[in-house]
Amino acid sequence: MTTTLRLATRGSALARAQAASVQGALASRRLDVELVEVETTGDRIQDELIHRLGKTGAFVRALDERVLDGEVDAAVHSMKDMPTEKPADLVVAGVPERAPAGDVLVTAEGHDIDDLPEGAVVGTSSLRRQAQLLNYREDLEVEPLRGNVDTRIEKLLATHLQREHEARVENDKERQEKKGKTDHDEAFDETADEWFEGLTELERQALGRKVETEYDAIVLAEAGLKRSGLTEKVNYERLPRATFVPAPGQGAIAVTAADSGVIDLIRDKLDHPRTRVETTVERTILAELGGGCIAPVGVHALLQGEHVHVDVQVLATDGSESIKASRDLPVGNHANAASEFAAALRDRGAGQLVDAAREEAEE
Repeated sequence: MTTTLRLATRGSALARAQAASVQGALASRRLDVELVEVETTGDRIQDELIHRLGKTGAFVRALDERVLDGEVDAAVHSMKDMPTEKPADLVVAGVPERAPAGDVLVTAEGHDIDDLPEGAVVGTSSLRRQAQLLNYREDLEVEPLRGNVDTRIEKLLATHLQREHEARVENDKERQEKKGKTDHDEAFDETADEWFEGLTELERQALGRKVETEYDAIVLAEAGLKRSGLTEKVNYERLPRATFVPAPGQGAIAVTAADSGVIDLIRDKLDHPRTRVETTVERTILAELGGGCIAPVGVHALLQGEHVHVDVQVLATDGSESIKASRDLPVGNHANAASEFAAALRDRGAGQLVDAAREEAEE
């Protein structure tokens, strides 16, 4: 192994932020860490929903191929994007401490999900989130949403900001027409130009964006919002985790490697035991259910002393059916216990929902 460790990453802002956090944790006086950007199928194809791309690990395989070919030493992934099946020579060498695992509802005004008007349009690229939203409120209109985190937020804010800008421009015109008259009621304290100067760069980008779909809200992973540095720049509310069970591995980063020396180094420097146990339980259940990215499956595990508490939610794609269950698994045998729990869920009907989702995805 050379003194320079080469890490493959996607080129999106979020992917680079995740890779940079790994780079910082691995860097030392004896070791240089270099990031290598790799374009993936998921980055190239912009008109497919995530659950369709996910059938082939669209955001993962290109990076791991570089590892197996020896072009890079390791690859940095969002764990929730990783297929449960992987080449035999590839190892998840490091799992750093997880960021918040849940989802958030982002709106222009700061509404929570119960405040949204009837028939509100909610954007998401996730089949799981779509099913959970419709299961919770069947009146919602769930529309596809692709792009980086900042792009998705711009798409949400665009309509709201453009309408406000138009109103301010019109108010400025009325102010000029009635200049000097005392009966003019000012709707805004600032002019349109003054208002524009106070916008953030994200808001300015949104203001200039062409609107294709008018979203009332969007759903994102809180971890993505946090790692993108946007938690202080948007209005969001956490969705209740018991109702909106997160995707397996959500909020966690996985670093894959094939060389034994690199594996040992990364595991020693990066691995967070608690996160490793929790995500192992989550991904074991997902693998046993056979959901992958093609079925609405939520799994969240939390290590609590001698047990791992796990919540599982499997839904029909339209949200019309939902199977939920919780169990405390022994930490000393967490992987086998997780597999047994998932098998029991399959027998309760979760398998039929997953199979139905697979058939829909293959149509």
